[in-house]
Amino acid sequence: MIAFALVFSVNESWVIHTKKAIPGELMSDVVADLVEQVRHRVRMNDSSLQINNVVIEHAIEDAIAESKVFVTASELTQPANQTKEQALLQLSGLGQLQPFLDDPTVEEIWINEPSRIFVARNGIAQLTNLILTELQVRTLVERMLTSSGRRVDLANPFVDATLEDGSRLHVAIPDITRKFWAVNIRKFVMGSKSLNGLVKASMLTRSAADFLTACVMSGLNIVVAGATQAGKTTLMNALLNSARSSDRVITCEEVFELQLDSPDWIALQTRQESLEGTGDISLRRLIKEALRMRPSRLIVGEVRQEECLDLLVAMNAGMPAMCSIHANSAEQAIEKMCLLPMLAGSNVSAEFVKPTVASVVDIVVHLSMNSAGVRKVQQIVSVTGRFENNSIETIDLFSITGNELLATGHYPAKSEKFRSNGFDLEKILSSQTCQ
Repeated sequence: MIAFALVFSVNESWVIHTKKAIPGELMSDVVADLVEQVRHRVRMNDSSLQINNVVIEHAIEDAIAESKVFVTASELTQPANQTKEQALLQLSGLGQLQPFLDDPTVEEIWINEPSRIFVARNGIAQLTNLILTELQVRTLVERMLTSSGRRVDLANPFVDATLEDGSRLHVAIPDITRKFWAVNIRKFVMGSKSLNGLVKASMLTRSAADFLTACVMSGLNIVVAGATQAGKTTLMNALLNSARSSDRVITCEEVFELQLDSPDWIALQTRQESLEGTGDISLRRLIKEALRMRPSRLIVGEVRQEECLDLLVAMNAGMPAMCSIHANSAEQAIEKMCLLPMLAGSNVSAEFVKPTVASVVDIVVHLSMNSAGVRKVQQIVSVTGRFENNSIETIDLFSITGNELLATGHYPAKSEKFRSNGFDLEKILSSQTCQ
């Protein structure tokens, strides 16, 4: 029998007695007992908790209906439907984290330890009053990894995975972490999939959006730079959705994050090695395979290591490409693009990499997020193609003036590409210019 009690309250609603019904505390004994009873019922019926939530809900209702233990209305109580909802969260979805995942204002969820769970809203971190147990955290991670086919264990103490709703999961476990499992769930909260939407959100100006649209449709190579949570993926999505519908887009990512509207789009992601130590697929491998898939545009979600070399080689072969990179400015992004390829081996020298970056990278867009959580494009620069005195020459095309992104009056290199695709740079860049 389930150890919870029912009474009929004054307002004619069923209520359930619990020992721990205070919001933010551990799951009540009542709910825990109810969860175990329902799991037993469902297993006895050979049903799947993940496949058939209707079966779970009916099992919860049957278990509550069969309870015969009563308490007085003066004792601590909570509505039966509330207990039913709590039990349903434990048995399906992602338990007590599910309300945060369903909340459209929550951008990211992270667990430092079972009693310290944070969320970010509008870029601002908030400590929640939710408390889990270590076992609950591990169970939730295992449930989240089920659909991805990835794993985390002592041999592989880190894991990146994509949840079914597109959120990105990262987990680190002891003894890499000090004591507790560290969990990050980055929701892909996309306010807009278009540059027009980002203009309305004040992430960039109309003139800058028109210029970037012209860059994409003219086949320029674009690097999107910024810190974590600056909005790089959101901007890349908007840029790619402004491409021609006839473009065949191949995206290569560590885990799936990009969400395009393109009718001709193939998404590829990396794979970690199996328990036998085989079968891993790296970003370098994905880029090489993508080039065999007849792309008209190659996208690398984020360059972090030596895959930058393969991307530069593809650009150098005339393949229009785009990537994102962690950097604090457009200039630092270019410097990092020169450094990462040399991680591929000692035979890759700066004498080869730097002139290559100068000749193939066309546009760098830098974004940032301020202390208030506002994301905004800070800088758009053009790489001229000149490499002199060990330095790559760049020109600022847009920069922040008085908290507004304005054109500087300079023109980008490779202006012939814009003209051949029907774009009037003078008209685009003169519509909003720094005075």
